[in-house]
Amino acid sequence: MSVSVTSYLDRVFNAQSTDESRRLYDEWATTYDSDMQKHDFTAPRLVAEGISRALKLNHLHRDPGEVLKGLRIADAGCGTGTVGIELAKMGAEDIVGLDISEGMLEVARKSGTYKDLRVADLTKKLPYEDGEFDALTCCGTFTHGHLGPEPLAEFVRVVKSGGVVVATILESHWDEKGFQAEADRLTKDGVCDIVEDKVHQYRKNAGGGRILILRSI
Repeated sequence: MSVSVTSYLDRVFNAQSTDESRRLYDEWATTYDSDMQKHDFTAPRLVAEGISRALKLNHLHRDPGEVLKGLRIADAGCGTGTVGIELAKMGAEDIVGLDISEGMLEVARKSGTYKDLRVADLTKKLPYEDGEFDALTCCGTFTHGHLGPEPLAEFVRVVKSGGVVVATILESHWDEKGFQAEADRLTKDGVCDIVEDKVHQYRKNAGGGRILILRSI
């Protein structure tokens, strides 16, 4: 692992404000993908597969490249577009990417996989109606120096009844910030059901991370 990768990871994990995070990601955008490849970061693929599994779509298509065709998907914290690329491989064509960093969005734009890309602060209300999406992904954003569990309710809000939210959550962050309590609160309030809550090793030398799947009610 290079010094530059270590430096950026440490800095973004310790960011103290939204503006600081935005500035760091703008700075990191052009080398982010190549840097993260050194970490064997498999979460984007696992998140895309989670949508198909939760919606039980695999049996509907023989061609794996058409599994997510016809779905409208929000990619919250899309970064450089790694999740969008994996979604597109599975047939998704209507993907909206949201991120706080214009620098990251500029890289994502070059991937050609997003129908729309917008600057968005995920700690705020999203600019979408209730139930506007079939699914929402959030990969690599529920971690230190980033989001706590509060946006989960908003993510579920913009997903239609029966649709899913698929998110990665660093295991130490899950425990520290009370994600289990928030997921339990949302289920108790009748907002969603917990479909999956499993630990995966999706980044080398980083410990485990949850892949949480919520189904909107």
